[in-house]
Amino acid sequence: MDASKTAPLLAPPEPRIPYLPARVEGLATLAMNLWWSWHRDARELFAAIDELRWHRTRHNPLELLRQVDPARIATCASDRHFLQKYDEVMARMQRDLDNGHLWFPGRFPELKRPVAYFCAEFGLHNSVPIYSGGLGVLAGDHIKAASDLGVPMVGVGLLYLNGYFDQRLSVEGWQQDSDEEFDLATTPLVPVTAANGEPFLTAVVTSGRPVVVRAWRMMVGRVPVYLLDANLPQNHPDDRLLLTKLYAGGPALRLRQEWILGVGGVRVLRAMGIDPAIFHANEGHAAFMFVERVREQVLLGKSFADAVAEVRAGSLFTTHTPVPAGHDIFGLEELEKVTGPVWEQLGCDRETFHRIGRHPQQPGTFHMTVCALRLSSRANGVSRRHGAVSRQLWAHLWSERPAETVPIGHITNGVHLETWMAGPVIRLLDDHLGQGWRDRTGDPAMWDQVLTLDHERLWAAHVHLKRLLVRSAREEARRRFATQLKQAVQVVGAGTLLDPSVLTIGFARRFATYKRANLMFADTERLRRLLTDPYRPVQLIFAGKAHPADTPGKEVLQKVYQFTRDPAFEGRVAFLEDYDMHLAHLLVQGVDLWMNLPRVPLEASGTSGMKAGLNGVPQLSTIDGWWQEGYDGLNGWAIAPGAGGDDAATDLQDVTRLYQLLEDQVVPLYYTRDGRDIPVGWVEKMRHALRQAGAKFTARRMVEEYVHEHYVPAMRRDPLHDQPPTA
Repeated sequence: MDASKTAPLLAPPEPRIPYLPARVEGLATLAMNLWWSWHRDARELFAAIDELRWHRTRHNPLELLRQVDPARIATCASDRHFLQKYDEVMARMQRDLDNGHLWFPGRFPELKRPVAYFCAEFGLHNSVPIYSGGLGVLAGDHIKAASDLGVPMVGVGLLYLNGYFDQRLSVEGWQQDSDEEFDLATTPLVPVTAANGEPFLTAVVTSGRPVVVRAWRMMVGRVPVYLLDANLPQNHPDDRLLLTKLYAGGPALRLRQEWILGVGGVRVLRAMGIDPAIFHANEGHAAFMFVERVREQVLLGKSFADAVAEVRAGSLFTTHTPVPAGHDIFGLEELEKVTGPVWEQLGCDRETFHRIGRHPQQPGTFHMTVCALRLSSRANGVSRRHGAVSRQLWAHLWSERPAETVPIGHITNGVHLETWMAGPVIRLLDDHLGQGWRDRTGDPAMWDQVLTLDHERLWAAHVHLKRLLVRSAREEARRRFATQLKQAVQVVGAGTLLDPSVLTIGFARRFATYKRANLMFADTERLRRLLTDPYRPVQLIFAGKAHPADTPGKEVLQKVYQFTRDPAFEGRVAFLEDYDMHLAHLLVQGVDLWMNLPRVPLEASGTSGMKAGLNGVPQLSTIDGWWQEGYDGLNGWAIAPGAGGDDAATDLQDVTRLYQLLEDQVVPLYYTRDGRDIPVGWVEKMRHALRQAGAKFTARRMVEEYVHEHYVPAMRRDPLHDQPPTA
């Protein structure tokens, strides 16, 4: 029976929580919607059940409720103060999930069909580890902001039961990739089944045989995110493992994953009766979604040309990669093994199908970004600078027009305020701006009031967060010493000797070579003097993963790790393993200074510095990505561009300026204190960092721009003066 012709049902959730008294049974509903993860009162409610267990489960309410003593739940169910908070949280969630007060329905009540947001990864919470880094976390913030604003949206991705990979470092600092399948019972995922009881919703032919695909639903506030899964007994044993790991297995496996994401994702939405108004591909991994929709239009009777025009009118593509090597490219023979003669269903010949993804400078390949650009009428980069870089990068697709007129715009990324701003900072702003300030984040005048925050209170909130970071690093080192670490130098390198009174610089990024994590160590003697100064010391905290296939990135990581073992640095360099969203929160909230050193112009946006800014943490960075727009001279420091030259010359110029800034400005400002031991000049930087990030770089602002510039015009099919690629 064709499951795509039947109405879908949500399978009853497995019994995940052994016992909840009737008075607080709504805790299960709350735990099954990630709405709780960005609402402080909801998090505090779970913490009130068992604070120690809450921290040990890394803030996972399902694990907490499964582990906690039933007697403790019974006590909570009769505690007046707990019940008052419980009732308030449940009422708030119901109000937030209702359409009545939301931004989008109030402005565009006639537009109800959703945006289908396709992405290869979603970083929503560390308890659902199906993300590798910035792209996925950005997608998660996009979904959360859409929920807050009431934008009708549905997310589509893949369920990787083995996630990305778990990072462990050898004694010598070499990254060791390991897989640990996470327990679905500790996630808010619910399987969607067909009305006839079949667990799958559709099938996708790939590599010559059909693969049946099921979906799991995860509610993110008002927005459902559907994750595709092929691990079913109906599938060939090899096919059951297709979607178990993110970005793994080389190009052949990645091609099959992307084919299932694009084709299977569209078909799953159709099977569930979801009819999106427009489709948004977040990066080229999802480009086959456009191909599948062309196939649909041809089956409805349209010619290939008319089908392409129809698909383009309702399609948006966001590119995140300014590095040519960062875009997926597949050989044509490899492509056809996966897709089969799909051109027969597209109403075109083989050559025309190949042309959809043909890069004029890379013949004989199918380029996923080119495919997305050809089948979308709207395209954007993720910062102003990245938009300009993208127009240059793809100008050859519009060979008859000047690069500056290439129809690729930009919408600068933003980060979800309620997810990334620490509780103490939120409470400080509640007192200073009034309880309703989060409903007025688009008001620049409100953010100007941040510049009058009390120095002492802002510094006290930061010191508290910094101590939390240091304590967490030490406790994690203690835990790993008992189970994993073999040598004393490893324990030191894990952060045991971190000092909360010392100027702390954080660098937590993907370990790609262009991000230059090792730039700081270009002059080890100069750095040693800086770190070990007896009166004004500095300490460095690094975190991040190298892609499993990125050998140069692993080598950079290993070199950085070696400095954690060098006694000459006196334990002032730490590397925190297995970087994820949980650790990212601690870092962006707890360090004194965020450091970002990409080689210009290779950073598309870089959202980690925005997250730090929302916590009053200044940034020191090269002028690339968002920092070109974000740096105002008051909220941090910028490494001015040098005279140019090759990479070695550029690195030398940048590191020289880096050392000069640290020695002449950063360190003296941090250690200049008043009679209360408050670095007033530094706190001024903090106030400006918080103001700038809040006023200009939130996910709410970002999604509002997508709505006004892309979503609503595409939903209304407003005419667009757009010229598709001709090359």
